Parts: sequence; structure tokens; C-alpha cells
Amino acid sequence: MAINGNNILILVDGSVVAGTKSNEAQVECDAIEVASPTNGIWASYIPGRRNWSVTSNWLVLSFTDIKRVLRVGASVSIRILGRGQSSNLIGTAIVQNCSFQFIRGNLATGSFSFKGNGPLTEE
Repeated sequence: MAINGNNILILVDGSVVAGTKSNEAQVECDAIEVASPTNGIWASYIPGRRNWSVTSNWLVLSFTDIKRVLRVGASVSIRILGRGQSSNLIGTAIVQNCSFQFIRGNLATGSFSFKGNGPLTEE
């Protein structure tokens, strides 16, 4: 299930560090097969653990903020602001990877991938 959010914020030490250009949040559920292999040709499943991830493209405004987000493996807070929704989704995630393309001075674009660490909850 993709979440239709118009804004995803990365917070490091309580401060927003970048402005979103485009993003995708993905929530998934593992499927656990429960059918016996000797029970015919059709598989049966039950829901397993859920997980979530976020992939975003950003406009980063300062090199100081870039250095704060570059910490691959770091834990950050993610807030997803929904379009026309009265509530937001929040969670903690691990920075899986990031890349930057420097434009001019401290201005840069970046691509980030985050893996949810625990639940994505409604605020």
C-alpha cells in the first residue's frame, strides 16, 4: 500500500533538515504460507509482520543539514503529512542510503531511503 502524502519531513535532533521534492511511503505485510505441500496445488497464507519504508527526493538547503542526514545507519524521525487529512503518520526509521548532487554553494538535491524501525502510527 502506498501512502499518498504531500509532504514528508525528516527530523534530526528535533529539527527539520530538508524540504521534499517527491516521495513514496510503502507499507507491506509478509505472507506466511500455511498450506501443506501435500494438500493440492493451491497455496494458503496468513498475514505476517508488517514493515514500512520511505524513498524521497529532497532539496537540501545547507551543508550542515547534509552532514546531519548523511549518517547512514542513523535513526531519524519521519513525519508524513497527508493531503487533506486531519492527522499525520509518524515513525522512527533507519537511514539506509543517501546520495547528493550539489547544485550551487550549499544548495543540493538528495535522494534518501529509510527503513521503518517499529510502527508507523497515527498522530
